[in-house]
Amino acid sequence: MKFVDEGYIINCRKHGEKSLILTVLCKHYGKVCGYVKAGVNKRNLATYQLGNLVKIDAWSRVDDNMLSLKVELITPHAVNFLDDAAKLRVLSCLCSLSTICLPELQPLDRFYYWIESFVNLVDEDNWIVHYSFLEFYLLEFLGIGLDLSECAATGATDDLEFVSPKSAKAVCRTAGEPYKDRLFKFPHFIVDNNYNPSAMEVADLLSMTEFFLKKNFFAIHNLKFPECRVNLAQIVENT
Repeated sequence: MKFVDEGYIINCRKHGEKSLILTVLCKHYGKVCGYVKAGVNKRNLATYQLGNLVKIDAWSRVDDNMLSLKVELITPHAVNFLDDAAKLRVLSCLCSLSTICLPELQPLDRFYYWIESFVNLVDEDNWIVHYSFLEFYLLEFLGIGLDLSECAATGATDDLEFVSPKSAKAVCRTAGEPYKDRLFKFPHFIVDNNYNPSAMEVADLLSMTEFFLKKNFFAIHNLKFPECRVNLAQIVENT
């Protein structure tokens, strides 16, 4: 196997004295994990940072072997996160969730767009909104997306105001009002492609995506939910 691609570094760990095991979310090949020989040196230290956009040359003599990688820095996005604790935590969430949830060497298709948008727009005032879109579409990519098309109770397609934690389907105001304390808020800003929602709307969405990720992916696969992602909705209150 041999290919060239570009993508964002989401995991980097030392291997032996001077080498690295690197994981990159790539535009065409999805999550790529490979071996970087002699990657630990002062000259390359700034390259192997989470969030950086890099070009990779990947190859292996046998398809079942771990890929070997040659890495070239394209854009040092990591510097846009390091001076902001909230942004750094959210980057850690993206990297942890992607490392655990995404399959290797499978195209990310449109989900790559949401990763790209978040990283490139992290200096915008509404950067956390772009991340919330990313998590919403992560559910869809994993096959556990929400059904927001009609009310689960009545079949109505208008006045949708809630989401059921049991069915992951929308619920209209009339049917859901008596049970609103047990339901999630309907994410109108996602459906309307509104990138300027209130902080509370974003917090509600992140609480909901956390719930469904835990219930419908991590619990099913007996995986530990990343500690950095727990209660991330609280970040919104301070952004």
